[in-house]
Amino acid sequence: MQVTQVPQPSPTPPTAPGAAFAPDSLVLNRKLPLWYQVSQSLRASILGRTADATLRLPTEEQLAAHYGVSVLTMRQALKELETEGLISRHRRRGTFIEPRARRVSPVRLMGSIDAIVAQQSGERTTLLEHGPSPVPGDVAEYFPGCPEVIGYRRLRCEEETGEPTNWAQNWVHPEAAAGIDPADLERWPMTKVLRDRAGVPIARITDTVEARLADPATAGLLRVPLLSPILYYTGVAYDESGRVVDVAQIRYRGDRFSFSVTVETH
Repeated sequence: MQVTQVPQPSPTPPTAPGAAFAPDSLVLNRKLPLWYQVSQSLRASILGRTADATLRLPTEEQLAAHYGVSVLTMRQALKELETEGLISRHRRRGTFIEPRARRVSPVRLMGSIDAIVAQQSGERTTLLEHGPSPVPGDVAEYFPGCPEVIGYRRLRCEEETGEPTNWAQNWVHPEAAAGIDPADLERWPMTKVLRDRAGVPIARITDTVEARLADPATAGLLRVPLLSPILYYTGVAYDESGRVVDVAQIRYRGDRFSFSVTVETH
């Protein structure tokens, strides 16, 4: 006897009226594709939302006005997020955040600060430790004349499973760290906290990604075998005066992340 399985429909999104999800603001960089910047900014807002945030997004027209782009550009940005599984679109009912969507995790480099914020958003983050430290030798070149920095160590895990995915060590200039509330680092990435909460004018970030083997600390935190492959990311953030305000060192599990670079030809 042949048994036919009928696929179960996806949960119907809420239809009751109410306040729509409010995404963060964005300063557009005209040298990068607008749809990409908008998609990454909205992605960061979605992944960094609070647990009680509404799942309904504003309309395409409202979002386009919020970001200062055309409806066509906004539609392309939403299509990118729909393809990734972060949102679902329903005719006559609207666009909704997918609460159980599993994020795709490439390490992308494309020259946008908001892309960096988006890359680091959306996971459960635990601040393991923080405090002043002598400048480590491997970052001393970035902090000339600075006797100490403020170190922050954080572990990021998947929201649903609790499985660790990466851990970050940030070395922050003391003047920039003065405006940081440590509690914010369990909700937002360091770049966003520095720029939007501490008021540090970040002008650029230089990124490097390389293959490494898991050292004992990384193997223990990420629950991977010692000497297993990892992606090692270094991000150096500069303020408008050219001073380094933050050096981020992030270890990503090699079995959960890939490396992706987008090059625009015109």
